Amino acid sequence: MGSPEPRAPLAAQDDDEAAEAAEHEGGELDSRSSAGDAGGGGGERRVDKFGFLVADGQDAGDPPEAPLAEVPLDVLRQRESKWLDMLNNWDKWMAKKHKKIRLRCQKGIPPSLRGRAWQYLSGGKVKLEQNAGKFDELDVAVGEPKWLDVIERDLHRQFPFHEMFAARGGHGQQDLFRVLKAYTLYRPEEGYCQAQAPIAAVLLMHMPAEQAFWCLVQICEKYLPGYYSEKLEAIQLDGEILFSLLQRVSPLAFKHLSKQKIDPILYMTEWFMCAFSRTLPWSSVLRVWDMFFCEGVKIIFRVGLVLLKYTLGSSEKLRSCQGQYETMEQLRTLSPKIMQETFLVQEVIELPVTERHIEREHLIQLKKWKETHGELQCKSPPRFHGAKAIRDSEPYAHRALEPSPSIILPPGAALLPKGRKSKSRKDSPQGPASVGDQANGPIPEENGSLLEPDSSLFHQSKESLSSRESEDTYL
Repeated sequence: MGSPEPRAPLAAQDDDEAAEAAEHEGGELDSRSSAGDAGGGGGERRVDKFGFLVADGQDAGDPPEAPLAEVPLDVLRQRESKWLDMLNNWDKWMAKKHKKIRLRCQKGIPPSLRGRAWQYLSGGKVKLEQNAGKFDELDVAVGEPKWLDVIERDLHRQFPFHEMFAARGGHGQQDLFRVLKAYTLYRPEEGYCQAQAPIAAVLLMHMPAEQAFWCLVQICEKYLPGYYSEKLEAIQLDGEILFSLLQRVSPLAFKHLSKQKIDPILYMTEWFMCAFSRTLPWSSVLRVWDMFFCEGVKIIFRVGLVLLKYTLGSSEKLRSCQGQYETMEQLRTLSPKIMQETFLVQEVIELPVTERHIEREHLIQLKKWKETHGELQCKSPPRFHGAKAIRDSEPYAHRALEPSPSIILPPGAALLPKGRKSKSRKDSPQGPASVGDQANGPIPEENGSLLEPDSSLFHQSKESLSSRESEDTYL
């Protein structure tokens, strides 16, 4: 096990000061108290629709950079109805209408169902069902002291202006501690990485601790494998992949960064390891995460490429970036215009960077790495590009789609019910065979997995059997 110090150097000092400023002079600030408690004055404390404290003179729900375009209520209700139908019949939708799920994720998941949708998309719900009681077991276990000390120090740095985490020792920080401690016990060879804290905090804003834990596991093992390992080799490789893709997307920005000899790890580490949760306006963060859970890491690459393109991709912008320092400052203080929800999401959707581009470049950069650094010290599992790739790697999820005949015929026998068209007989053998082939065959290359499913793992998924979820409207 490596050093217990955090492995991802994030800008924690600003959050430290923010957390201190958010505390009441006479003691700890309760996360449900008034604004006067936070500022020392009177009056009700206000929060925006995301749960963040609203500063005096700022309208709730309106961040400083620009007012948000609200989704009309009737449209929101229609989307909620559509998402409820999908979630209650998840296996069928994922098998037959995955493109529709992707389009609806791009439009934005309704806030009331976002937490539940993230669990279904990531496979966290299935993981929880597979490991019933595991989180409770980890929760009561004694953690490794060296990791617990580091986690304790990081708790108050996570979104100190969110009502859930504003109070030291409040329920939000307690749940965050439980989730992060459980992960160090679940993966003791990895321990704790500082960048996992904001990821877990975002999940806790949308779901209970146990569900958040399994979503965190899926992010660390399926979406971003190796990102939080000790040597940070995976994030360095992805930095080189990002830089190479930038040459296609914005040759001018690529040329400038090459000339300035600015290593990608200097500007993209926090972006990627925290999935932009510490970089973008909150409405943009949620939209990016909706697409990320559905489509995988390519969304993170696309966001990074869009930010680089519109920050360093024109001669006019480069006039103020003559040296390394000026360039890094420009990347630290991104323009609110390019981070605005509508603009950013549309650019991300339209950017022609696919899983194949990323995997092809990964092979190239991996070869270069081995030539200069030797073999990777931390062997990471294969990366899965989104919800469909994760689902296809779990063969038991297909079981619910297979027919369960009540009459078993001898081999070669055929039964044609009266009045049934012969087309049904012709199609019927193909259905189970195609499902079985899909369940037992290797995962396609674009899905990012080369795993052969184990037929012994088959059992029926319970995802679509009940709509009585405690987190249906968990905000």
